[in-house]
Amino acid sequence: MTRTEIDAVPDTTPEQVAELVAAAAAAATPWAATDLAVRADVLERIAARLDATDELIALAAAETRLPEPSLTRELTRTSFQLRLFAQVVTDGGFLDVRIDPADPQWPMGVPRPDLRRMNVPLGPVVNFAASNFPFAFSVAGGDTASALAAGCPVIVKANPGHPRLSRAVGRIVGEVIAECGAPAGTFGMVFGRDAGVGVLTHPSIAAAAFTGSTAGGRALFDLACRRPRPIPFYGELGSVNPVFVTADAARARADEIASGLLASVSFNAGQLCTKPNLVVVPEDSPLLAALAAAGPVPAGDLLNEAIERGFAESVARVRGHSEVAVLSGGPGQVSLLTTTARAVLADSAIVHEMFGPATLVVTYRDNGELLELAEALDGQLTVSIFGDAADDTAAALLTAATAAAGRVLWNSWPTGVSVTYAQQHGGPYPATTAPTTTSVGTAAISRFLRPVVYQSVPDALLPPPLRDENPLGIPRSVNGTRPQ
Repeated sequence: MTRTEIDAVPDTTPEQVAELVAAAAAAATPWAATDLAVRADVLERIAARLDATDELIALAAAETRLPEPSLTRELTRTSFQLRLFAQVVTDGGFLDVRIDPADPQWPMGVPRPDLRRMNVPLGPVVNFAASNFPFAFSVAGGDTASALAAGCPVIVKANPGHPRLSRAVGRIVGEVIAECGAPAGTFGMVFGRDAGVGVLTHPSIAAAAFTGSTAGGRALFDLACRRPRPIPFYGELGSVNPVFVTADAARARADEIASGLLASVSFNAGQLCTKPNLVVVPEDSPLLAALAAAGPVPAGDLLNEAIERGFAESVARVRGHSEVAVLSGGPGQVSLLTTTARAVLADSAIVHEMFGPATLVVTYRDNGELLELAEALDGQLTVSIFGDAADDTAAALLTAATAAAGRVLWNSWPTGVSVTYAQQHGGPYPATTAPTTTSVGTAAISRFLRPVVYQSVPDALLPPPLRDENPLGIPRSVNGTRPQ
C-alpha cells in the first residue's frame, strides 16, 4: 500500500458541507449564550485530552517528517494556548464592557441616553489549517481556540499535509464538545479544497482565518470579499522578516550574530513564517567572513514533497538572478545567497520568501543605503534590528521597522513566537490581510467579536454583563473609568 493510499481521507461532499454549515449556524446563538464558565471548561478539557493522547505525536511524525521533540513542544504549546484562552474567557475582560449611564447634563449640549456596549460573537467561523504547525496552527490551534473562546462555532478546513492527524484531533474536539453539552454544530471539519471554498462562500459563515501561502491566501481573501455579503478574512500570507545589522554590531558581535542567524534559519528546516529570508549586513564586515567560515549547517527534512518543490522553485528564482551569488550551503544544508543593496533597490523582485532553510544576505555600503533599504520594505510580520542604542541609525531603523511590521525585535531573532497577552503576530499587507489583528496571543480573540451598544434598554432585557448588578462580575468601564 502506498503512502498516498494510507493517508487518504475522503473529500467532504457538497451535501456534507451544507449539513455542517447548517449545524454551525444553528449552534451560533446557543453557543454565544453559553455560560462563560462552560465555554472555558470546554477549552480546558480539549487541552487535557490532547495532552493525554499518545498517538498524536506518532501520527504527526508520520505525516509531516517533523522530529518528535519538535512536535512534542508544539503540542505543549497548543494545549497551553487552549488553557490561556480559557483564562481569558473566565476573566471576561475580552467583552470590553463599557457603560455610560444617562446624563441629562452631558456637556455636548444635549442629554446623553443610557448607553451600554459590549462585544458579541460574529457567528460561525471557518479556519483554514496550516501545514507547518500540525498542532498549533491546525485543527485545535490558535485560530480554533480563539474563535471558540469568542463564542463562535468553528468549521476547520483540514490541511492536506496531515489528514489522519487532523481527523484524530478533530475527533477529540468533537467528543469534548458533546461531553460538555455544547450545542451540536459548535465544531466541524471538512477535507478537500472544494469543500473549503464551499464553506468560505456559504452565506451562514461570518468570518475566516487562514495561515499559508500568499497565492492561496489571496485567492481565498478575494473570494471572501466577492461574496454578496463580504466577511472578515484574517489571512497570514507571507513575510521575508528582514534583519538589519548595523556596522557597529557587525564589528562587535560578528560570531554571535552569525551563529544566531544560522540557528534561526535552520530551525524546523526553515519552515516558519517568521524565518529571516533577508539579512542586511555591512559590506566587507567580519560578519560575512563569520558566515562563510561557519561550515555546512544541516537543514533537516522538509514537511512533504509539495513543500520541497516550492522551496526548490523559490531558491532557484532568487539564485537565478544575475546579481545573486552563493555564499555557502548545498543540498541538505542551509543555503546562504548574497547580493547587494544596490541590486535590491534597483530590482525588488530579488527579494522573495524561501519557505525552507535558505536566506539572502544583502550587503550595504553605507548608512544611506541601509536606511533606504529599510524604508522600502513591504508589509512584514517581523523586522529585526541588531545594533546598539548609541548607533546613529538606531532610531531611524526603528521608525522604518514600525511602519513595516507588526513585531519589531531588537538584538533578537524572530523565530519562536511567544503565546502571551502582549504578542502581535500580524502586519501590513502582504504579511496579512488584516494588519490591525493578531493570530497569536490573547488579543487574537478580538478577530471574532464585534461591538454592540444597547441604548435605553430595560435592565432585565440586557445581556447579564451589562446589567446594573453585574451578576457575572465582569470587568467594566463606567463613565470611562474602571473601578479599582
